[in-house]
Amino acid sequence: MKDLGHLALASRLKRLAEALLADASKIHSESGEVLQPGQFPLIAALDRYGPMSVNDLADTLGVSQPATTRAASEAVKIGLVASGQAENDKRVRELSLTDEGRDCVDRLKRSMWPRVEAAARDLTQGLSGDILENVTEIERRLKDQSMLERVRGNTLRILHYTDDIAHHFHDINMEWLSAMFTIEQRDEDLLKRPRKNIIDKGGLIFFVQDGEAGIVGTCALERQADGFTELTKMGVRSSARRNGAGEFLLRFVLEHTRQLGWRDKLFLLSNERNTAALKLYEKLGFEQDGEIMERFGGRYDRCDVAMRFRE
Repeated sequence: MKDLGHLALASRLKRLAEALLADASKIHSESGEVLQPGQFPLIAALDRYGPMSVNDLADTLGVSQPATTRAASEAVKIGLVASGQAENDKRVRELSLTDEGRDCVDRLKRSMWPRVEAAARDLTQGLSGDILENVTEIERRLKDQSMLERVRGNTLRILHYTDDIAHHFHDINMEWLSAMFTIEQRDEDLLKRPRKNIIDKGGLIFFVQDGEAGIVGTCALERQADGFTELTKMGVRSSARRNGAGEFLLRFVLEHTRQLGWRDKLFLLSNERNTAALKLYEKLGFEQDGEIMERFGGRYDRCDVAMRFRE
């Protein structure tokens, strides 16, 4: 088929899509969730944009209304989606996530979806130029390692803070901080009393777990005055810094702050010596900001870089 060049483009893209969808079905089956691959775009759209009519959903997803109606009906049957009258127009039927649907999405966001996203990025990394060459390269990569195998190989998942695992927040951060800098009083306060100084003040702490290796990374969102949120105390164990745990964790946190409405005032404080971390921050949307440095930089003696997230 490759010898047919552009004449076979549609057939090759269709074959790629079928292979990816077949693996997606297996991945969803292994997750233990009732959600099927065909319902994923609908569920994700309702999670991101809130209640919507079938027409609006079809426009958002770029698919036909009958296809959207079928997917919605299936999601309603398994209890993930509810259908009811729109508040602003009783003639319109509106779809929304049920409590069970929101719980399902929350579980998928912490485990399967980030793994699938990471596998898809790996599959398409470095592609550019002619579409046929890219299709050929993707076919080659999938032959070497299927999407299912890529997702299975990524055992990373997100954990939320509990007192039982709080010591990892301290230990992981102390590992990299003590190796590079002098531990400051603010470090001690946050790391030794995370519930009192972060959680009880409206902040959040997350961990990234890597299969049998256990918890390998962590970070916190510390709430500040005037609606600002500081991304702080982000660290990954030295033994896990080549497996993408840091980027996996940061991408999850950025999406979580978007949902909470915190991302427009999200900032971080760092140091020029953290070269790898700074590259990651810049890659995912942070830019150096003089106003943030002036307002918050004095909190740490070591701080010579202040960054703010930009959409």
